[in-house]
Amino acid sequence: MHTVVVGTTGVTASDVLAVARAGARVELSEEALAALAAAREVVDALAAKPEPVYGVSTGFGALATRHISPELRAALQRNIVRSHAAGMGPRVEREVVRALMFLRLKTVCSGHTGVRPEVARTMADVLNAGITPVVHEYGSLGCSGDLAPLSHCALTLMGEGDAEGPDGTVRPAGELLAEHGIAPVELREKEGLALLNGTDGMLGMLVMALADLDTLYKSADITAALTMEALLGTDRVLAPELHAIRPHPGQAASAANMLAVLRGSGLTGHHQDDAPRVQDAYSVRCAPQVAGAGRDTMAHAALVAERELAAAVDNPVVLPDGRVESNGNFHGAPVAYVLDFLAVAAADLGSIAERRTDRLLDKNRSHGLPPFLADDAGVDSGLMIAQYTQAALVGELKRFAVPASADSIPSSAMQEDHVSMGWSAARKLRTAVDNLARVIAVELYAATRAIQLREGLTPAPASRAVIDAVRAAGVQGPGPDRYLSPDLAAADAFVRAGHLVTAAETVTGPLR
Repeated sequence: MHTVVVGTTGVTASDVLAVARAGARVELSEEALAALAAAREVVDALAAKPEPVYGVSTGFGALATRHISPELRAALQRNIVRSHAAGMGPRVEREVVRALMFLRLKTVCSGHTGVRPEVARTMADVLNAGITPVVHEYGSLGCSGDLAPLSHCALTLMGEGDAEGPDGTVRPAGELLAEHGIAPVELREKEGLALLNGTDGMLGMLVMALADLDTLYKSADITAALTMEALLGTDRVLAPELHAIRPHPGQAASAANMLAVLRGSGLTGHHQDDAPRVQDAYSVRCAPQVAGAGRDTMAHAALVAERELAAAVDNPVVLPDGRVESNGNFHGAPVAYVLDFLAVAAADLGSIAERRTDRLLDKNRSHGLPPFLADDAGVDSGLMIAQYTQAALVGELKRFAVPASADSIPSSAMQEDHVSMGWSAARKLRTAVDNLARVIAVELYAATRAIQLREGLTPAPASRAVIDAVRAAGVQGPGPDRYLSPDLAAADAFVRAGHLVTAAETVTGPLR
């Protein structure tokens, strides 16, 4: 099994995906263990002094003015975990929780948190044992870290609360730790706070959304090309020299992908109308501009993620010169903004795909295709209601495009008076990504059927490869009305798994 080694300088997006989704094992580098020990010496020295130090010998948040005596500090660290494990609602997905735990371990191993090496080892052991704490949907405001979600993870380290075992059964965390020979941690000064104070949940969801969107944007370029072909549109608008004079890199990449899919098509430009079209509709002609803008938004979001993956997010932090200083690095604004930006881009990509689908189904705008791509229009309804479903998904995508990061609800007796709502931005983006996959699947279903209805015209080799692959995956072609939901589900699975991109690339080579 693949192993990810965690050092002091952060991790990569591929590391996160390997641990969260592929179950990769985690090891701590010798450098990280040394940094953990050195930072802990600093915290222990401060704990022995009479002067109060936030997070070491004081309360937290609005209670930070109280000095905590040495005999109460272990109870303080236990209590912050227990009291902050206050999440409610449905369980969060296993991959999100594993990303959350792994990214908190990443910060712990930076040597800036003051956590003992044995705590970091326990975090790695829990991940490697396949134990997943039960984390709930609600409880993070995206400031002072993803507090409730991280607290539920810390509770598992203490052997308390509930967790899911590797067999998928939820049981008391203490039982699961015992079965795997993992001793519960007994938290000391600073450690409870250090386990809670990060942007790890929203960052993990950002990394996974970027990976999924990379596949979906390539998929959208393919379905846009198929629709252009089915509508007998012109691929001249995809010429590289046209996109070079408006040098947005995402736009050029999308146009190049569409052009690669359409190479060798016998449908594009084969106008069936009495009067040849001079221009295609915006949803067809401007596909690279819209998808390209989303791609450039993804590039910015990936840069933010890269910086955050290299960061040590905690408060207070141990600095190389031995100082322990408070800060505001736990504020989730940088991550929250790009999560919202991506939701806006996903909504627009879904919106333009739905407009293309609707055009394929309208006999007045589809340039010779049967109404709703039906076998016997009137007796058959064809894909009429598939487009309804797609429109409903797009409507929800637009609602998810409303930014969470523009909101702020003060908390902690007005000490935490401005929060990022980054966790909420991440949660709605996950749903938006799911919906976008479904929207693209409906366009794929409609476009492949429409191409096959163009009898006597030869599609591009890449289009043919896509049609063959999607039919082999159980998505049926033209014919009388049938139960549509299974076909749409199969198309969704085909897109989501990356099979659409793979099928096209067997002809085009790697898409951008």
